[in-house]
Amino acid sequence: MNWTDSIFTLFAEHGGGAYFGEPVSQTDHALQAAHLAEKEGVSPALITAALLHDIGHLLNLQQHGTEQLSVDTMHEYRGSTWLRAWFGPEVFEPVRLHVDAKRYLCVSQPGYLDTLSPASVKSLGLQGGPFSAEEALSFPERPFAEDAIALRRWDELAKDIKAKTPDLDHFHKYVKTAHETARQVE
Repeated sequence: MNWTDSIFTLFAEHGGGAYFGEPVSQTDHALQAAHLAEKEGVSPALITAALLHDIGHLLNLQQHGTEQLSVDTMHEYRGSTWLRAWFGPEVFEPVRLHVDAKRYLCVSQPGYLDTLSPASVKSLGLQGGPFSAEEALSFPERPFAEDAIALRRWDELAKDIKAKTPDLDHFHKYVKTAHETARQVE
């Protein structure tokens, strides 16, 4: 199995299930996030990060079969570590930071917490809650923090049961470009 098959097989085998208390499936959530990124005209790498930002959930489902909202599975770290094999930091760093971006936005953007779905609020608590003032001050200085914040905003919007998106095959070109770009840098 090649690297693209590994990614798309995860969606085929585990992406059809409910997205942890949200009204969409894992795959629908990923497609919506990637489509929102695409509509903003961002780089292929950031579109790929949007598509794969929750790949850690799919990896956890592959290994354990179920995932609950009662513990923090640290999916952002598992996903970003797995993605390092095929992509550069333009993909795996926004994935790694998208949970921290939520924690940051809860402190830095008045009213942001009120926009979170009940499931996202629950996971926020498991993920350490909103950043402290000190953590919030340093977050924007991290490399790829801006991309992670953009990704986080798409993540929150990507839970629309009525959204129409292209299918996974449509996004293959972005995934391939992001991979090829990372290989050119090596």
